[in-house]
Amino acid sequence: MDKDTWFKLTPGQQLGNIGSEIARARHWDTHKDYSNRQEALKRALGLFDLTLDDRRWGAGLKEIARFREVVAAWFSGQSFFDIPLKSLEDYCVNFVIQKKYNPE
Repeated sequence: MDKDTWFKLTPGQQLGNIGSEIARARHWDTHKDYSNRQEALKRALGLFDLTLDDRRWGAGLKEIARFREVVAAWFSGQSFFDIPLKSLEDYCVNFVIQKKYNPE
């Protein structure tokens, strides 16, 4: 996705899209399809990078950067955070449901 399109989304929609990629990664992980899991995680990290360029997040950028770090650690097989992928997905879904960071 390009920056212009991404920046038109509300912050909640951005997290929803990131969460969708995390959900895809979890799905493929469950089905032992590690190639598709890696591709979904790469897309999630790319969306994180776009989000980190979106200044509407303000002070929330630190939280997004930390969240990206956790997902990247999971992606690389590091387990020092010990957070299940489902929990990372749920984190994104909560933003969408609660409309946190949505200006509407």
